[in-house]
Amino acid sequence: MLSKSEPLTEEERSFLQRRVGAFGAVGAACYGFFLAYRTVYALASGELREFDRSWWYHLLAALCFFGVWLSCRIGKFGERAIRAAETLGLLSGVVASGLMAASITPGARPDYILLLSLTFVMMARAVWVPSSARRSFFLAVAVGAELVVSMYFAFHDERAVAVWVASDPEARDPTPERLAQAIATNTAAWWVLTVFLSAGTSKVIYGLRRDVRNAKRLGQYQLEKKLGEGGMGVVYRAKHAMLQRPTAVKLLLPGRAGAENLKRFEAEVRQTARLNHPNIVTIFDYGHTVDGVFYYAMEYIDGVTLDAAVEKTGAMPAARAVHVLRSITSALVQAHGVGLIHRDIKPANVVLFLPHAFGGIAEGVKLLDFGLVKDMNRNDVPLTNADAISGTPQYMAPESIRDPKHVDGRTDLYAVGAIGYYLVTGKHVFEGATVVEVCSHHLHTPPVPPSERRGIPIPAALERLILDCLSKDAASRPQTARDLEVRLDACAQADPWTPEAARAWWTEHHARGFAGERSSENVSPVSMTIEVRRVPEATG
Repeated sequence: MLSKSEPLTEEERSFLQRRVGAFGAVGAACYGFFLAYRTVYALASGELREFDRSWWYHLLAALCFFGVWLSCRIGKFGERAIRAAETLGLLSGVVASGLMAASITPGARPDYILLLSLTFVMMARAVWVPSSARRSFFLAVAVGAELVVSMYFAFHDERAVAVWVASDPEARDPTPERLAQAIATNTAAWWVLTVFLSAGTSKVIYGLRRDVRNAKRLGQYQLEKKLGEGGMGVVYRAKHAMLQRPTAVKLLLPGRAGAENLKRFEAEVRQTARLNHPNIVTIFDYGHTVDGVFYYAMEYIDGVTLDAAVEKTGAMPAARAVHVLRSITSALVQAHGVGLIHRDIKPANVVLFLPHAFGGIAEGVKLLDFGLVKDMNRNDVPLTNADAISGTPQYMAPESIRDPKHVDGRTDLYAVGAIGYYLVTGKHVFEGATVVEVCSHHLHTPPVPPSERRGIPIPAALERLILDCLSKDAASRPQTARDLEVRLDACAQADPWTPEAARAWWTEHHARGFAGERSSENVSPVSMTIEVRRVPEATG
């Protein structure tokens, strides 16, 4: 958990509430078990006198702990309210336990019964509830004070003296005061051990949790929640420690931390950081963890990926598809302009969001993940293996399958066309049972026109543009991202996607929680790299 000076994240607050509730459930279950045992024993033996005041106090103690569990189940509370519920339930349960013990005959040694039960309660709390040693110490002292006081008054009685003398005829006749003091002192001595044991247990477990939390800190960024995983790394939602700014952090997976992958990952950061386009995710900074894992921090987009949006709401209106395609293409104009080929354009790498400070923009679109980027201007540090087919099968151009070394900007434009097809039909251009089958379709099968595939008319200019991008021959596609952007501009002018239409869609769907709710029947395609092993020619 965080130190007292740092506010809890939502994940930590939720965890604290669950664990306090679990502690209440454990306490209620244990008290309830022994209450049931007493009840069954009383009914079986016919000793109905067992249902005296101690039985009712026992029930009250169980209900106090049950109340802790219930309070943590009925709503969402802040840290102070959770801690207050824990403290109130615990101390109320201890008071009820003390009254229960004081109602038991002294010959049954209620001091030992109460000492044992409350020691268990405090140790259970130290294990279940995230707490500092200091808090555990003071709570244990407060519980101990109630314990000692209740035992003092339980034995400060002539009847207790009589029972004590009857159990040990050779003992000196004590007065009620001396007997109460002796029992209270003995109980306090044993409770001192409980205080330090519970505080020590909390310190160890609290320290372990803090170590785990610190292990999740990368530089100035605290990891909060895993957002997704790709071919090169895993992405977490994070927060800057000082600015408290929501951030996305991507790091290279430990199992893929070879020298070549690390070189590619660092190259991705450097290349992406060169871009400053409003439709490309912004890189803030990067670094290495103490154990050498490379990471970088980028802006966090509170939106939904294209594949999740289409899966949830179906094919898009042509106007919206044009808006999205134009935004992607505009980003590629800059990327291609500095010699960078993305090579993994796909719906999962495009995020939609509703802008709040971008004037008249209808809908925000961000292009992510330059993990398979190729720099056309450099040959000294290859960012990808020349003898490997890299990308997402449903969005790979024919030339990226036939000859991965000779892809260029038109390869990205093929993927833009495949995205356009997906947006207006709700289906991938080609589907197959295996990667080989999908790749074979890209190489040889003409795509079915989108209007025919969907069964409804699609603007002719948009359909022609999509099919041109999906041409098997790169020379028949738009030759540059700028050429494609010009054609998309013409489509947008004929049928614009307005801010009003965008806000209406987001108003209807934003609260439905797109991320992480994909069905198993329509899993988003993933990027992959397949090394091509060339068989050496036989020599005679």
